[in-house]
Amino acid sequence: MEKQNGMEYQETKQHGSRLFPFNIYPCTIPLDFPAVSLHWHKEMELIYIKKGKGLVQLEAETFQGSAGDIFVVTPGTLHSIHRLKGYSMEYENIIFEMDFLGEGAADLCAGEFLVPLASGRLLPPVQICEGEEQYDALKQCLVQMEELCRTKEKGYELGVKAAVLQMIFLLIRKYPSIKTVSSPDRERLKEVLQEICARSSENMTVADMAGFCGWSSSHFMRWFKKMTGDSFTSYVNDRRLAEAAEALRQSDDKIISISQDAGFTNLSNFNRQFKSRYGVTPREYREMIGI
Repeated sequence: MEKQNGMEYQETKQHGSRLFPFNIYPCTIPLDFPAVSLHWHKEMELIYIKKGKGLVQLEAETFQGSAGDIFVVTPGTLHSIHRLKGYSMEYENIIFEMDFLGEGAADLCAGEFLVPLASGRLLPPVQICEGEEQYDALKQCLVQMEELCRTKEKGYELGVKAAVLQMIFLLIRKYPSIKTVSSPDRERLKEVLQEICARSSENMTVADMAGFCGWSSSHFMRWFKKMTGDSFTSYVNDRRLAEAAEALRQSDDKIISISQDAGFTNLSNFNRQFKSRYGVTPREYREMIGI
């Protein structure tokens, strides 16, 4: 990713190896981390919830996910994952590059399906729940990927690739056509998020970001709320708390230093807001994860 110590907006991390860019990450919110901030990447991602409940945002819409749900995050999709109050959530992140499937090949499959998929023009970002059409077959693809990556028998890479292609085939049958996301708004939001990231240590105001977009403050506030589901002030505050939580996990720096680096000038206010957001104080959070 581009800045963010794990909370960047555009993720650029290498998943798997250069020759096999596919990986499965088991995750738990809030034990591993309290949230995954809004971001995007060029890889395709599948979020498979194993236990509990949580909130998953895809573009401007937020969904409540439960055990068994599958979220399809197409390349370039803005997405985030958050805790649902009173619940934890265990899930798998399955992430792979499109080149892994043969996107660069000069054949019909690449031209008709893989290249449009990589550019976000083939499939929508969606939530698929148990009982829906194709659910059982899609879940079986995920189970196959898991088992192959667990055993790593000779040729398992071929089996994983076959399971991913089968899943994409099933998704194309389920969603034969999609409504294109509003590209100008989507790209403008990415620019705004990058600007927030670059100025994270500053005291940013609605007027500042409205000026960045060339809009009035009232128009910017309405637009930002529509695109993210959150107010600008709340979003920036949550991002700073997430950045602080990541620093608590990754370093042994003093809590007061972490709070200041995240943009909080008052330690008591930081402690209060952190507990309100994550249910524990920063010190309790650090003790919970063993640092």
